[in-house]
Amino acid sequence: MEITEQAIVGDIVAENYKASAIFKKHKIDFCCNGNRSIDAVCKEKSIETKELINELESTLKESSDSHDYDSWDIGFLADYIYNTHHKYIENKIPEIKQYLNKICSVHGSEHPELFEIRTLFFSSGDDLTQHLKKEELILFPFIKKLAELKKNGQKLEEPVHFGTVENPISMMMHEHDMEGVRFRKIAELTNDYTPPKDACNSYKTTFALLKEFEEDLHKHIHLESNILFKKAIKLEKELRA
Repeated sequence: MEITEQAIVGDIVAENYKASAIFKKHKIDFCCNGNRSIDAVCKEKSIETKELINELESTLKESSDSHDYDSWDIGFLADYIYNTHHKYIENKIPEIKQYLNKICSVHGSEHPELFEIRTLFFSSGDDLTQHLKKEELILFPFIKKLAELKKNGQKLEEPVHFGTVENPISMMMHEHDMEGVRFRKIAELTNDYTPPKDACNSYKTTFALLKEFEEDLHKHIHLESNILFKKAIKLEKELRA
């Protein structure tokens, strides 16, 4: 694909997820703030635009993501996000909480930043648990209904209690942004998940799990914000026309 200075970061990753590796390398947020242009993020990060574009084009020529998420039916994509990312979060939150309690108890006196990391992650875990349920009980079923109506050639005629799908999506996007802020702070406090020299195996495991959790969350938010939600808004308008 040809990438210009005005190309939108989120759109680039939506077309080929391999581009995310380059944005991560330069600490460019492609999920919560993926609506910015290449030119804008380069100015913000003091990166030469041509160099970033060359890196992206080189990476995209070498390989492509095995999944073409952008071509998927939105009902199928909603199920994929639930099975792959929602279940991952549900499984990992209690495990990471347990590790954080352990290393705070053992290493907290020498590394007081661990207490702030724990507070941030516990808050994130609690909020994400509620966030997922709102998607699973309200937003995703409606999105799957839209997909079914399109498949059957039907229109969306009856009103829904939340007005249009843009209303719950706006709330979910706001909550995505909050998690982005939290994990940027966690990454800062952990020195990008680099354990200190005196770290024990539990300490190292905790940081590895936190890093994995953030990376999964980035992809999760990207799939929703840059693909699923945009398509749902567009499809609802088509079915109401």
